[in-house]
Amino acid sequence: MRDTGASVGAVYLPAPGGQALRLAVLSGVPWEIAVPWARVALSAPTPVADALREHRLVWLGGQEELARRYPQLALVLPYAFTLAAAPITTDGTEWGGLVLQWPASHPAELSPKEREAMGDVCHRLGLLLRTAADSGHPVLPGAEPRLVPPPQTRAFEPSGAQAAMNFAERLPGGCCALDPDGRMTFVTTTAADLLGADVSDLLGARPWEALPWLNVPVAQDPYRAAVLSRRPTSFTALRPPDRWLSFRLYPDASGISVRIAPVPAAGAPDSPLSPPPATGRAAAVYHLMHLAATLTEAVGVRDVVDRVADQVLSATEAQALALMTAEEGRLRIIGYRGYTAELMDRFDAAPLTSDTPAVHCLTTGVPSFFATFAELKRAYHPAVLQDDMAAWAFLPLITSGRPVGSLVLAYDRPHTFAPEERAVLTSLAGLIAQALDRARLYDAKHQLAHSLQAGLLPHALPRMSGLDVAARYLPAGHGTGIGGDFYDLIRLDDTTAAATIGDVQGHNVQAATLMGQVRTAVHATAGAPPEEVLARTNRLLTDLDPGLFTSCLYAHLDLAHHRVRLASAGHPPPILRHPEGRTEVLRLPPGLLLGIDPTAAYPATEIALLPGAVLVLYTDGLVEVPGVDFDEVTDALADRLARADDLNAEALADTLVHDTQQRAHRSDDVALLLIHAR
Repeated sequence: MRDTGASVGAVYLPAPGGQALRLAVLSGVPWEIAVPWARVALSAPTPVADALREHRLVWLGGQEELARRYPQLALVLPYAFTLAAAPITTDGTEWGGLVLQWPASHPAELSPKEREAMGDVCHRLGLLLRTAADSGHPVLPGAEPRLVPPPQTRAFEPSGAQAAMNFAERLPGGCCALDPDGRMTFVTTTAADLLGADVSDLLGARPWEALPWLNVPVAQDPYRAAVLSRRPTSFTALRPPDRWLSFRLYPDASGISVRIAPVPAAGAPDSPLSPPPATGRAAAVYHLMHLAATLTEAVGVRDVVDRVADQVLSATEAQALALMTAEEGRLRIIGYRGYTAELMDRFDAAPLTSDTPAVHCLTTGVPSFFATFAELKRAYHPAVLQDDMAAWAFLPLITSGRPVGSLVLAYDRPHTFAPEERAVLTSLAGLIAQALDRARLYDAKHQLAHSLQAGLLPHALPRMSGLDVAARYLPAGHGTGIGGDFYDLIRLDDTTAAATIGDVQGHNVQAATLMGQVRTAVHATAGAPPEEVLARTNRLLTDLDPGLFTSCLYAHLDLAHHRVRLASAGHPPPILRHPEGRTEVLRLPPGLLLGIDPTAAYPATEIALLPGAVLVLYTDGLVEVPGVDFDEVTDALADRLARADDLNAEALADTLVHDTQQRAHRSDDVALLLIHAR
């Protein structure tokens, strides 16, 4: 931070299990603001996850770019700042990620000096983390990050403290200072009088904790804007019963200076007076807004459960939660935090006829709040304290008037649920219910798509003497999971076979249906010369006029003479690994895509397929990388094949699809057919 002038710094380390990153070190921003990003899934569209997953520096030069690339982040943090995230790696091993943030005044581009500084520190951090891991003492993230004071711009001078205090007291109006964590470190007597509190009660406290009337979004939003953008902000707030005060915030790395002044009656906002808000409401609204934005990107039920479990405890200040859905007459626990697996097993699958608060709130649609166990016992006499908690909220998950499950929140101390807090928790349950309902529908469609895809692709490849074969199919990372990629191996007789692979345009039911028709057409003509097989299939598709085009490659294998004859209809070139290990990209005459011109011709090429050789057929989803030349990525696949050990076909197929499987945002499905001549 010192070397780059960054105002905020953070280091993320892999969480246990390896599927997420946890915030391990934080500087320059209060922990309560960073809580929603304490845990980041590696597959999530966030700067630090993208940087680590793609092994590159991610730079966001302003709010417009942030909104375009990370709309969820921009929605929750609509403040002006610039940000960079970089991976911490050594020799291909991923150790974590570094995030730096600058004030809004930073130029829209990262300077070479700043890039070099980030690269240097990531290299040093990677070496330190690797050394620690090699010594048997790996550095692991804690439940909360280590908070590090930001670099100071000027050394403290004890001799000037009294002079500084006298200076501040002489200024008109009041002033106070907040440290980087938002706590008041200095308050003038005039400021204390304006705020209606003693200096001793204010020092060491956050303003909204000591003064509940400041615990409103209109006050906390400018505070967060000042912290994150390092720009001066201001707001006006009502001190009950009828005194309006103006606040001006001047931030830097060491904290925030605040000027406080009374607002003349003529300048006070024209709004009705209202009672002080409940403590914690503004913070809850901030966290719930983040949760709402997070849930818009959740897809399956597992995704919703993980995001709810990660966010809700910090949003509600509860210590434990359990998320349940009704399935076949029972209440099933689908996610939890803060509870043990043993305890959850005890409560899982409770019949919907049982007399428990979780079942009752589901069946009636009415939430229940219990400030103490005594209250719970009075409502449910058989209740036995089993979770060592002291207060509970049982919230029905209702969407479109239909209950879909229950959410249980537990607190380790007695907790009085004020009306405002009950309203917030009920809204929270509504958000979760809608997301869970969408996720269940998505899962059902995904399962249907998977079943349809599995039915259209071959269940098993035929076994043939002299051939070792393997195939892989990976659905696209988004959408229904239905694709038009296909492959097939057709046994013609004891010494001949046909291999085909293709890609129908689109990712929908129509593409999958056309894929089935192409496979059928190829099967019907298999055994004819490759140029005839593709020509006949092309005429059939042209007659059907499906409005979609298909790339296809057909190979006739002659095992007795160790030859293969190939023809291509606009398909990516196959790759041949020769017995001695050298690889060759077979750039065949491409031919037109199927379904365009009924008179199109598909010239064939014959090559040797010697014992020990490997022929790789694939669709473009295996190699395509946005912004990278197709020939370049094809050559990279050939290099990967050349470097692979002398593996059997199954192991070699796993090696070739490994990099593709690691891409969280794969936009195209993948088919691979690998033929190893023994």
